[in-house]
Amino acid sequence: MAELCDREAVELRRLIGAGEISPVELVESCIARIESADPAVNAITATAYDRARAEAQRAEAAVRRGDALGPLHGLPIGVKDLSETEGLLTAYGSPLFADNVPAADELVVAVLRQAGAIVLAKTNTPEFGAGANTRNEVFGPTRNPFDHELTCAGSSGGSAVALACGMVPLATGSDLAGSLRTPASYCGIVGFRPTPGLIPTETRGHGWSPLSVDGPMARTVADAALMLSVMVGDDPRDPLSLGVDGAPFRSLEAPELSGLSAAFTEDLGFAPVDSRVRTTFRAAAQALEPAFGRRADFAVDMRGVDQAFATLRAVGFVAGHREKVEATPDKVGPNVSANVAAGLKLGLADVASALTVQTRVLRDFDAFLAGVDVVICPVAGHPPFPWKDWYPATIDGAELSSYFHWLALAYGPTLAGLPSVALPFGRDAAGLPFGLQIIGRRRGDRAVLAAARAIETWAGRNGFGRAVPKLG
Repeated sequence: MAELCDREAVELRRLIGAGEISPVELVESCIARIESADPAVNAITATAYDRARAEAQRAEAAVRRGDALGPLHGLPIGVKDLSETEGLLTAYGSPLFADNVPAADELVVAVLRQAGAIVLAKTNTPEFGAGANTRNEVFGPTRNPFDHELTCAGSSGGSAVALACGMVPLATGSDLAGSLRTPASYCGIVGFRPTPGLIPTETRGHGWSPLSVDGPMARTVADAALMLSVMVGDDPRDPLSLGVDGAPFRSLEAPELSGLSAAFTEDLGFAPVDSRVRTTFRAAAQALEPAFGRRADFAVDMRGVDQAFATLRAVGFVAGHREKVEATPDKVGPNVSANVAAGLKLGLADVASALTVQTRVLRDFDAFLAGVDVVICPVAGHPPFPWKDWYPATIDGAELSSYFHWLALAYGPTLAGLPSVALPFGRDAAGLPFGLQIIGRRRGDRAVLAAARAIETWAGRNGFGRAVPKLG
């Protein structure tokens, strides 16, 4: 029988509510797994064991009293170390904040707590989330649980590894250029990037930008949807906030794939994709495509996406990090400094051009998805690579234009503001997890999650289920 820490969040919540398991037992199971598994992978940056144990005891007592219970009652969670947590170290992977202990939770953490979740640990991230390789000067590298010499990707790498290893049943992530989707793919778990504004935030300095979002990470689509249901909402401090009711996400019914239409594409028409990824994706598509009722050829004009994304990304870095780079240049890493420098070189014409391309791509995607339910492609353009390498410099011998160019499969949907699910789909030829990206209509978050759940069910029945690492 599986340990409690390995079981699905939806099942755990049901068992807690029925009094069949205790939140205390679950917290202890998760702590034991962290203690045994984390030394090899380094996913955890800080822990709140004593507080978690006390909260678990109160959660157990609430069940015995018959109190009304929140949707996440008694479930331990990991929080990415870019989100502020009351009384728990929040370093952002930066030496500047190596001793920072916030006095309050930020919104995305507060709503999870209010729903009954127990913050057990913080999870590792590259400095300020800059880079798709989870390593920093404060905590060191987080390693892929399937091969400790490889990267888990990033920037939500610590959360992905903690989930894959059974340290927590749920974890937070954030995503700009695939920051939760790529680690999900590399570690064999589920990551969901929602429509911008679905999950409100009060921390984004450039509040009108739709590029960076928070999102749930879990081991199944249903678990991710459960977590999402309490993360969505409304907050006047976020100008993009959609104010959507989260309750419908807790009743996610998977449609029949035969009733859906899909467009399969290896590269979204513009992204650099390694031949090994193409081979794995072709085999996956060949198996999965006949299950859909209708297939369409991908036809969205993606011209200019690379430059537009790089420009708008740099604008965000200037807004968020210019003061740090100028005041303490010796304490800010090369990725952050390079992005700020790139932003300061931009002119008004550059930004105007990028916004124009973004609008065109958004409208073209919207028009295409009006007749197609989902677009399916790989999550990442390159297989897992050694963690000692900051990023892949080439793909199939062709030099890449930036340290994030290999993430084009992820930042294409980002630029268009589309919700997308990173879904585990078996293994590649090297035995490593492989992930499909399921892209849906803007503001069609529930529909794309439901489609992903249907694909997840199909995958489990047809030999493409989630890869699980061997621990110890």
